[in-house]
Amino acid sequence: MTDPKFGPAGSCERSAAEKIKTTEKLIEWLAAQGLTAFEYQCGRGVTVREQKGILIGEKAKERGITLSIHAPYFISLASAEEEKRLNSIEYIFQSAQAADWMGAGRIVVHPGGLGKRSRGDATALAKQTLSAAQERLDASGLGHIHICPEVMGKINQLGDLGEVLEFCTLDERMLPCVDFGHLNSRMQGTMDYVAALDEIENRLGIDRLRNMHIHFSKIEYTSGGEKRHLTFADEVYGPAFEPLIDEIIRRGMHPTVICESAGTQTDDALTMMRYYSGHSHGAQ
Repeated sequence: MTDPKFGPAGSCERSAAEKIKTTEKLIEWLAAQGLTAFEYQCGRGVTVREQKGILIGEKAKERGITLSIHAPYFISLASAEEEKRLNSIEYIFQSAQAADWMGAGRIVVHPGGLGKRSRGDATALAKQTLSAAQERLDASGLGHIHICPEVMGKINQLGDLGEVLEFCTLDERMLPCVDFGHLNSRMQGTMDYVAALDEIENRLGIDRLRNMHIHFSKIEYTSGGEKRHLTFADEVYGPAFEPLIDEIIRRGMHPTVICESAGTQTDDALTMMRYYSGHSHGAQ
């Protein structure tokens, strides 16, 4: 069985303290610690150029790091304004182009707000926008890049688990990005890994379950959902990562697991990877 990939989103406090300035150096640093994934952040816009993207991709391939890209935060699939929806298609295209340069196979997409619509109407409009984005990628020779709609943390945002799975029914290449900290925040601490993973398998099938994209961190939440990302040192808010890794092992999954802890994402990704390594032998 292929092992899961583990790594951080962006640079952490420790890499900053060690004055690691470039993505290429960061990839070397992550690989030296045994990590196998990295999510490049384009949250504030896709600014990477082709030459730089290719350099990053060559370094990642050389060091055995699987890359993904987080698309811009200002994507809004169900915006009330057509211009914003068209811009969102463009941002998805730009992210996929950068991913192609880097040899990254996945782009993570925030669905955005409800656009003053009911959840059902917003989901229907978001599906239209995503379909148009997929058509744009296909027409541009970028159909091999997986669009990964993300489960969001605030209750008034589009992107609960059911909505994300509905998006993924548009095209079998789409993979869910399930942020279990976000899901736990939406569900006010009652999130159940077994139920969530069963739902993904039932809606999308075993292959997409096994190959899904995962974001993970402990998250403080209020009655409205997500408030802020925490670190694994937090003992008040969840979710715990161990039951998730146990399920990954039990189900024979090989997802990419990206840690988004607040500043300690590299160390916390290592913690998850070591737990997996210590518990997976003999389970396969």
